Amino acid sequence: MTLLGTSPPRPDGASKVDGSLRYADDRSSKGMWQGATLRSPHPHARIRKLQWHPERAPEGAVCVTASDLPGPNGVQLLDDDWPVLAADIVQHVGEPVAVVAAPTRLEARQALKAIEVDYEPLEPILDLSTAGRSEPLYSLELESGDTQRQLGKAHLVVEGTYRTGHQEHIYIECQVVSAVWEADGTLVVEGSMQCPYFVHRSLVHGFGMADERVVVKATPVGGGFGGKEDFPSVIALHAALLSKACGQPVRITYDRHEDIIGTTKRHPSMVTSRAAVDSDGCLQALEIDVVLDGGAFRTLSPVVLSRAVLHAVGPYRCPNVHIRGRVLRTHTPPNGAFRGFGAPQVQFAMERQMDRIGRQLGLDPLEIRLRNVLEEGDRLPTGQRMDESCSARLCLEKVARESNFQERWQRCEELRGETSEGERVQGLGLSLFFHGAGFTGNGERVLQSVIEAALLEDGRVEVRTAAVEMGQGCDTVFPLMAAEASGLRPEDVVLAAPDTSRVPDSGPSVASRTSMVVGSEVAFVVCEIRDRVLAWWSGHGGGGRGKKVEDGMVYDRKGEKLPFRELSRKYFEEMGPVVVSRRHEPPEWQVFDEETYQGVAYPTYAFGADVVEVEVDPDTLEVFPRKVTAVCEVGRVLHEKLCIGQVEGGTLQAVAWGLMEEVKLEEGRYLNDRLATYIIPTIRDSPAMEVHLLERPWKGGAFGAKGVGELPMDGGAPAAVSAVENATGIEVDAIPATPERLLALSSAQRRVRSHPEEPEEKGGTER
Repeated sequence: MTLLGTSPPRPDGASKVDGSLRYADDRSSKGMWQGATLRSPHPHARIRKLQWHPERAPEGAVCVTASDLPGPNGVQLLDDDWPVLAADIVQHVGEPVAVVAAPTRLEARQALKAIEVDYEPLEPILDLSTAGRSEPLYSLELESGDTQRQLGKAHLVVEGTYRTGHQEHIYIECQVVSAVWEADGTLVVEGSMQCPYFVHRSLVHGFGMADERVVVKATPVGGGFGGKEDFPSVIALHAALLSKACGQPVRITYDRHEDIIGTTKRHPSMVTSRAAVDSDGCLQALEIDVVLDGGAFRTLSPVVLSRAVLHAVGPYRCPNVHIRGRVLRTHTPPNGAFRGFGAPQVQFAMERQMDRIGRQLGLDPLEIRLRNVLEEGDRLPTGQRMDESCSARLCLEKVARESNFQERWQRCEELRGETSEGERVQGLGLSLFFHGAGFTGNGERVLQSVIEAALLEDGRVEVRTAAVEMGQGCDTVFPLMAAEASGLRPEDVVLAAPDTSRVPDSGPSVASRTSMVVGSEVAFVVCEIRDRVLAWWSGHGGGGRGKKVEDGMVYDRKGEKLPFRELSRKYFEEMGPVVVSRRHEPPEWQVFDEETYQGVAYPTYAFGADVVEVEVDPDTLEVFPRKVTAVCEVGRVLHEKLCIGQVEGGTLQAVAWGLMEEVKLEEGRYLNDRLATYIIPTIRDSPAMEVHLLERPWKGGAFGAKGVGELPMDGGAPAAVSAVENATGIEVDAIPATPERLLALSSAQRRVRSHPEEPEEKGGTER
């Protein structure tokens, strides 16, 4: 009987609940010193003088600056433009200028006071309104059809500019990394990270060492959301530099305040859209300009922009499209990887644009989407044709039925303004979204991910991948997938800890690829081990041909059986260790031109639709999300509870981004840099969740699975603010939709309606 689609317990569940699981900062090592970071107080300044005064520091404390680096001053990601430590110029508030280490955390903090820095402040660029004067950090362009011609002859052209803000990851466990140099010169680093080989690559680059002389180990991770993808490379370099300087193991542990001011965020965006529609509301052309705030350095911004451009049209058909994308530099902390990777920003804009088109044509949100929804056979702007796995219409129709959307939305429209004084008003909002599964374009082909399996002495099969369990459930799902494919029991399969000295580079734990891509190869290598054991048994009087494995038991033709573990132990005794490896190869038909942005960007897409229900206080304009109905088509559901949990968590994160999570900056400095002031939803703020999973197994994924981790991040925010508009009539074009922003929008829109001939003041709705 298959276990796939059921919900067996997580192997790490009990230890996470009872507190016995040891995270990075729980692990002790003899002689462990503590590191601390000196950060720039200026958004842009020249370093005139930097001096370390050891006599003012605790005895033995060490300090490392840019002049002490043994190799290039750059963190190796896509390139190395992100400084390990500021040298002559600081580019943002909080940029690391020096790092220190001492035997205790208190002494490390005291040592920071022994560093003297003289700064010459320079003029900063602090937001997107002024960032366009300089050269972009990265730019892209995608064009299909004749957009300008269609815009010129359209029945209606609808324009809009939509803005989204930063978002802080707020993983439960803050950034923690430790480093030690062993007697033979090997560097060993361990910590909370999503991508051990990313960290490994940055250390090899920074110290100019051979690959085998650097070992990186991922400890259990208390949440990532992308924040443990890029930044651990920075802190790992700092810890390694300090360990080399003091000759002791060094750990750097951020508290929540430092984690917020020092790490990457979601890219703020400004998306301008011009849509040509015919009299029926069908899209004829789209001209879209995507601008992302990259912060001070490129980090992973090119990849974020790439996915943003490819998702900018959303799950809609449009024959003529021109998309221009740019990442601009500002003197604010760098922005980087975050769940969704650019797709939430552009799909927020597209969903709001669809609502705007619908209102101008007198069509409700469901109807305007049904007239434009992607179907099998339609083409994306890249030329990719949608196959039978396209489920946009199914998701849209399902969520509308489950929520009775059209009738209730219309009722809220009619009741607007008729409520009693002080009574909260109600509204519903709808969104439709999709997300490409796996790396973009030729990404998987470049990665050449390798997965291994090894037979252990006790008869179990060990799976070796660099995939990191960070709450998404790969440690639970991989054994299920291996058991489903091989006939072994899940407990016959053990996962090796992510350690670059023991596991191959199977790619990073990002991009909704872990189950779909890595999982398929896990199933293959475990089956290969099984087949070798069975072939050996067949040649050793094992009952002849026709054997099978089921529920961990080996059956011969006569129906006799014995445990596979017993058989594999005998194999190990006679034949010794066996290791099987496999390299992932994307399908041949997945061809993508990185220059023209034409071809198959993703082998498949997962689809979703949300209906969010809110109440709004008409006096304070405070928004209370009450319920979310979410429909997601994810191919094959591998573990029902984990899949639902991913949808619930991502949807809540998205709704909060749309309504309440606001990073406030003044002169490049975060104003709400702790959990007392950066507000995330508590259980009392969280809406009820009703999740419906649609299964349409995709032939290219492991057992038909598509990616699910990022998909729900794309729909919650636009649906939530659409509900606010349904309740109040306020057209929201920027998030988060805080009471202050809603009040400003409401005032501006009232002025426009009263005096349409007057130009709008700054802060009003852009048309």
